[in-house]
Amino acid sequence: MGRALAGAVVAAAVAVATLTGCSLRIEEASCGGGEYPVLAVNSGGGDCVPDGEEPAQGWARYPEGKVPEKVGDEWDIYWSTHTLDENGEIIELPEGG
Repeated sequence: MGRALAGAVVAAAVAVATLTGCSLRIEEASCGGGEYPVLAVNSGGGDCVPDGEEPAQGWARYPEGKVPEKVGDEWDIYWSTHTLDENGEIIELPEGG
C-alpha cells in the first residue's frame, strides 16, 4: 500500500507541475566535489581541476566573481562566447570558437 501511495504522490506532483507550467529541473554542478572549474586560454572549452592544484599550462582560473557554478547558469553561458587571453584579459571567442 505504501508504494501505491508514493506513486500517486509522484503522479500528482508531475500533474501539478505540468498544469501550472512549472518544470522539474535538475541543476548540474560545473565540477564535482573537491574540484574547481578552469577555462582554456585563447580557446573555447573548460575543465575541472582538483582543489589545491594549479591549472595546467594553457588553462586558467575564471576571474573572481565570474565563475560558473551550474551548467547553464549566467557565467556558463557567458564563457561559451568568451575566454581569457595569455595576459588574463577577457576576449570574445571567434565565431565557432
